[in-house]
Amino acid sequence: MFTEDQKRALVRIARDAVVRATSRTAGAEIAVADAGAFPEASGAFVTLKRGGHLRGCIGTLDCRHSLPEEIARVAVSAAREDPRFEPLRASELEDLEVEVSILGPLERIDPFDEQAFEIGTHGLVVEDGWRRGLLLPQVATERGWDRETFLSQTSLKAGLPSDAWRTGATIYRFAGEAFGDGSNP
Repeated sequence: MFTEDQKRALVRIARDAVVRATSRTAGAEIAVADAGAFPEASGAFVTLKRGGHLRGCIGTLDCRHSLPEEIARVAVSAAREDPRFEPLRASELEDLEVEVSILGPLERIDPFDEQAFEIGTHGLVVEDGWRRGLLLPQVATERGWDRETFLSQTSLKAGLPSDAWRTGATIYRFAGEAFGDGSNP
């Protein structure tokens, strides 16, 4: 879906946004105007890791601006606003891994249909009332989950019981493409 140049550009934009956010120049403009043209996306997430461990992950299911602008915005949020972590410090940049995930549209599925989603290809959203949880496609693969575990963990991510996917929560799948720098270049 994305060329190697587009992938590198989006990862660079995410990293630049994180660097600016941690160096107290978060208000400075990120160079997105010269990033070029990109395919449309339904959603975008930026995941930050240090030593293979999650350090922040924030995104949107509704891209309202250009993809480079959304990537810059969610990268800053991942660095500064993920409620699971303290804001990222400049001292943590040296070994920071930046991963960008581009999401396709949400498709409602029947979670009992064995063919409804494929581990490693689809991410999931579990929704019930105002509670919503999302896990990216690579999460199930990285953790070695089967389909029921993936559904249960996405339910928990929504703040719901692990069996909410069985008891009436609405389930969506989405395709996603993830790419990153693996470590600071």
